[in-house]
Amino acid sequence: MKKGVPCGLILQLVPLLLLCLRKSHGELFRDTESSVLVQIKSSGIAPDTFPSPEPQPFLPLLGPSPLTPFTNNSVPRLSGLCSLNFSAVESIMSTTATDCWASFAPYLANVVCCPQFDATLAILIGQSSKQSGELALSKTHAEHCLSDVEKILESQGANENLQTICSIYPSNLTEVSCPVIDVSELESIVNTTRLLAACGKIDRLHECCKEACQNSIIEAARKISLKGKSSSDGALILPENSTRIHDCRNIVLRWLASKLDPSSASSVLRGLSNCKVNEVCPLEFSDMTNVTKKCGDGMTNQTACCNAMESYVSHLQEQSFITNLQALNCAALLGLKLQKANVSNNVYNLCHINLKDFSLQVGSQESGCLLPSLPSDVAYDQTTGISFICDLNDNIAAPWPSTSFSPASSCNKTTKLPSVPKATSAQSGLYIKNLMSPMLFASLLLNMVL
Repeated sequence: MKKGVPCGLILQLVPLLLLCLRKSHGELFRDTESSVLVQIKSSGIAPDTFPSPEPQPFLPLLGPSPLTPFTNNSVPRLSGLCSLNFSAVESIMSTTATDCWASFAPYLANVVCCPQFDATLAILIGQSSKQSGELALSKTHAEHCLSDVEKILESQGANENLQTICSIYPSNLTEVSCPVIDVSELESIVNTTRLLAACGKIDRLHECCKEACQNSIIEAARKISLKGKSSSDGALILPENSTRIHDCRNIVLRWLASKLDPSSASSVLRGLSNCKVNEVCPLEFSDMTNVTKKCGDGMTNQTACCNAMESYVSHLQEQSFITNLQALNCAALLGLKLQKANVSNNVYNLCHINLKDFSLQVGSQESGCLLPSLPSDVAYDQTTGISFICDLNDNIAAPWPSTSFSPASSCNKTTKLPSVPKATSAQSGLYIKNLMSPMLFASLLLNMVL
């Protein structure tokens, strides 16, 4: 199924888009106010194939103006009422601003931006607890600090609506229902030696299956959640998904972030968040009446059915970038919804729908962008610009689900798409033809994850 990006979608994705020219090798977009472009180019090799001697088609997208460090004079005036130590996490703030870059933030929210934003807030509070001795902010303090964080990130290029995009509220910086916020009190209750041993450094490949760190965090959260409770209160049998344990889990994560350097803390927190991210499909499935009408039992016109499916999937493609494992879950969920609506034919096979058809499309050819299911960041360099890893060579057919569907997981040995990004053997390089200089170009390398 071939589906490119209509100019209308690109206009939504990239503001101030003034020119949309179709070239033989791709499409070029130029901003008269910015000299930075993002180039999307395939550099992977599909299994059992040889490298192509010719450059792959690419789609340049408008990039941002160079990010401004938040330590210079361009930083907006802050409230002066937030005591968080921003300078201690300067590099993490910069990473977060890039991961949540203005136009891309809504499309990278689920996989990249919001997990990094969450991690940044936990690290900020954790690092500041070294002076304050507390792992939560008051409601008023939280309002000032969240506002200041957002202003700093925005000054570096981040989207101005991160609170809305990521559903973050001042209460997310408080203790909410957890009864323990004092560092020394937590350390008197929790076996911190065991916790640090399990979570000081995690194997981001195997943690989601072995859950060594996750189990230690839940154990610690359960212990501090029991403060002021007796067995008669039922606190000893609180389920892991209870609100109280969830709130205490956040307190434990902040404590952990206080014991690690910011970079290590970010790696751990992002690794833990991705265990949850890959278990769900973030796409919203709207009305599929036309598909069920054309593809339902008694289907008489295959072409009409596939046209309806292509039209439906094209709307899904406008929502967001997703990971390869999320694509498996999205394909399964959509298939189940169709089956319940009396579509018994395997329309994925019939209409040649692949996993990458569920993610945002980035070119005029088959070029759905599936992100790696392991944590990844958007990168920015003043010379090369914005880049992040995609996989344009993943032609795995979307599997038609059985009635006994269970979420796709890297722990499931029957999962067809491994979650581990492997190094590509393809040659990488920057192919630029007929592009005006002295523009700066960023290569958005589309590496294979298989």
